[in-house]
Amino acid sequence: MKTFGIFLSLFMWVSQTWAQDWRTATRESAHLAPDPREEKQAVVQVYAARTVSWRGYFSVHSWIATKAKDASEYTTYHVIGWRVNRGLESVRIENDIPDRHWFGARPELIEDLRGEKAEAAIPKIDELARNYAYKGTYRAYPGPNSNTFISHIIRNVPELTVELPPNAIGKDWINEADVVGWSESGTGVQFSLLGMFGLTVGLHEGIELNLLGLNFGIDFWRPALKLPMVGRVGMTDKP
Repeated sequence: MKTFGIFLSLFMWVSQTWAQDWRTATRESAHLAPDPREEKQAVVQVYAARTVSWRGYFSVHSWIATKAKDASEYTTYHVIGWRVNRGLESVRIENDIPDRHWFGARPELIEDLRGEKAEAAIPKIDELARNYAYKGTYRAYPGPNSNTFISHIIRNVPELTVELPPNAIGKDWINEADVVGWSESGTGVQFSLLGMFGLTVGLHEGIELNLLGLNFGIDFWRPALKLPMVGRVGMTDKP
């Protein structure tokens, strides 16, 4: 019954979101990021929110926000598909509100670094974003997409130890279509065929099976089921 309730809540929420016009949907702050006037330390935050319209049934969109030490504003890093259709690079780097609703969808904060760790991570994040291999390519399914981009950064910045949610379609496209690599958290290994089929085994990830881009798994470290569309059912995946 609990699982049925989760699916029902998901259906009702996404139906409401789908009914919204993306042009008028809220893009306001969710008030999850510290005010740079008060937080002087460096900050790195990773976010995920349900993506726009019907795609929100299946996947989330993820992004990274950074603030250098003593900086007065945040820099956000996204990959956005429509930019490629207009002849632009998929990667958008700009000074912006870090925790905006994603066209009506409230973001979830999935990693939060402060201080020295954040300071060390920020230049690596920026370099990886500016040298991303798929600036001219975007495929919502199975990738490379916005989640591929954030997963690539997570895998190559040691200070980031988070894993993206199981319903972040595209996260299993490893780097530049590598077949084998380290898991996102760096605590395990992953086998993947272009994000369509694969297996991840790691201390933080547990066991995760990818079938046609849909992920099923069990997290033993912070006990939870991992399900397509729904995400995690159980303990939250907080560091």
